[in-house]
Amino acid sequence: ILTPPPPPPPLSLPVSAPSTQIPPRLHGRPRAGHPARLRLPRRGLRLPGRPRGGARLLRPRPRRESPPSSLLRLCLSGLASSPHAHVHFWCLQSLHDALLRRRIALPDDLALLRSSLLSLASASNAASPPFLRNKLAQLVALLVRLDYPHVYPSYFLDLLPPSPPQSGPTDMFARVLISLDDDLLSQDYPRNADETADACRVKDAMRAQCVPQIARHWHDAAATLGAADPPTAAVALDAARRCISWIDVALVANDVFVPLLFDIALSPASAAPLAAAAVGCLSAVAAKRMDARAKVALLRSLLSAQQGLGSPDSGLKMASLVTTYAVEALACYRKLGPSDADGAAALEMLEEVLPAVFSAAESCYEEDVDSGSVLEFLAGYVSTMKAPSEKQLGHLGRILEVVRQQMTYDPVYRVHLDVLDKIGKEEEDMMAEQRKDLVALFRNICRVAPAATQQFIKGLIVTALSSAEATVEDVEVTLTLLYRLGEAVSEEEIRTGSGLLGELVPMLLSARFSCHSHRLVALVYLETVTRYIKFMQENVQYVPHLLAAFLDERGIHHQNSHVSRRAGYLFMKAVKLLKAKLVPYLDTILQSLEDVLGQFTSMDWANKAAKLSSSEDGSQIFEAVGLLIGIEEVSPEKQVQCLTALLNPLCHQIESLVMGAEAQGLEESSPRAISLLQIVVALNMVTKRALMNAS
Repeated sequence: ILTPPPPPPPLSLPVSAPSTQIPPRLHGRPRAGHPARLRLPRRGLRLPGRPRGGARLLRPRPRRESPPSSLLRLCLSGLASSPHAHVHFWCLQSLHDALLRRRIALPDDLALLRSSLLSLASASNAASPPFLRNKLAQLVALLVRLDYPHVYPSYFLDLLPPSPPQSGPTDMFARVLISLDDDLLSQDYPRNADETADACRVKDAMRAQCVPQIARHWHDAAATLGAADPPTAAVALDAARRCISWIDVALVANDVFVPLLFDIALSPASAAPLAAAAVGCLSAVAAKRMDARAKVALLRSLLSAQQGLGSPDSGLKMASLVTTYAVEALACYRKLGPSDADGAAALEMLEEVLPAVFSAAESCYEEDVDSGSVLEFLAGYVSTMKAPSEKQLGHLGRILEVVRQQMTYDPVYRVHLDVLDKIGKEEEDMMAEQRKDLVALFRNICRVAPAATQQFIKGLIVTALSSAEATVEDVEVTLTLLYRLGEAVSEEEIRTGSGLLGELVPMLLSARFSCHSHRLVALVYLETVTRYIKFMQENVQYVPHLLAAFLDERGIHHQNSHVSRRAGYLFMKAVKLLKAKLVPYLDTILQSLEDVLGQFTSMDWANKAAKLSSSEDGSQIFEAVGLLIGIEEVSPEKQVQCLTALLNPLCHQIESLVMGAEAQGLEESSPRAISLLQIVVALNMVTKRALMNAS
């Protein structure tokens, strides 16, 4: 599987034979005709804690370990002679463990191991199993850490494949660099002081000795093997990406290498892993740490090499590059400022690639797009705006669309979210977590461009109302954004209906969506209506619309019990806020709630399906009615009339239940007792609120 060098001479292990010599006499006198016997002292090793008289004797056995040279030769022999891949793997693993623990330390042993491994690596066949090549690369990388450059300075020159690159040696060399990066050079992992010192020593020596040759090899491998062997070319570019952060960036960011990388990344004929590796190299070039002015020059060169970098097609094919480019351009603009020529140039380059960034952001559901990085950049970009220009307002509209898309539920979970089973609950929780950063971004946009945000939401509402095919997900996210807008504006703006709120709130109150029966839409609709209740304080002509939203099938009479009870709780909050403005509609309210009040006291509360949280058990409707009846604007005669109509049925129910209990007995947990308790709760809610307001 691996083509090793000629095997070392087989190791001759001594074999013990019966001895014919008589050992020296140690104790006593030997009997005639018998060799003297070895006699051990009667007192052996005493176990701790055992009494001296009853101590057990432990006869220590000498530990036999093969010398390091024996282990080395045994493993090399196994690599040379065994046809089995797993034997090769365990030989390499044993050598790695021994070298890591410094059990192989003699110069001759290290020289033999080094020459054997370098021969194996140079002659490696690309068809051998990847796990064997990775293990061999890991072992060579460990030798580099221990020996380079003070003991053996030509590791990389020996491993560097000749030109033109061939698949086997190129693949092996790339894997050695990748293993070296993972185990030592990369700063993405925590390193101790020794590892940091070793990494600096290796990097410094490579820069001085062989990095230009290695960079030339990367280019040749990408150009030669890109079509003949795309996987090997991809591995070579992945190794290049890892090294760009600490080598001279000009070795890659030049007029020869960068155009080749763009050609590979954008060519329809490029295999996906190879194109991704090329994009990774370009992203590493853009992210190279340097002075802000030097970075502006570097970003300008990338834009010159690919004029269409800001196109939406580039955003789809090179999402990580355009996002990194935008992040770096924004950082340069912040450091240099708008008054600096380079700072202004950085802002121009940033805005030139924004269409590609938006295209990448709208495809964040794809695996190769880091949605966190995209949102972080968008939030940083919005935070730099003070008074947006017309062009920037257009960009903000695209960002709002990105926010809307990322806040939209997947239709796959529509049924689960309606019945709210285990899957639906998990999806709801996950979306609530995902929306946190999006909501923060949305609020920042509301602060920077309130008029543009309100216009965007108005367009969404008009579209949802005018289309009979509006989906649950689209309507839910539209109402959610309108709700979040209410959080971003002041109470005074809501009360007076400033801006487009004077249009949005009436549209909301009269809205009847085709998917209003879905639990998600109904709940967010009621929450949004409640958010804008203070609008009715100054615009009383919309109070009937508000009452209809709470009292019809969109609210308390909704088919879903969770929605109807939540509507009762929110209606109670509306009554507390509006109070006197609802007095003219008292009869209408009581008439609409008559059936709901009766259902509450006749419900089977022993049924677990009827139980909800105590804050939304349906009793809030009685509290709302008590508040209304007790308002001082209601005449005493009207209060008596309403209370009589409301309390008499409850009292009759109590009498009936008590009489039945006297005849059949009453247990604490029986349905009859639970029903009595609920009626008492309803009576308490009504009378407490009515008497409190009347006093």
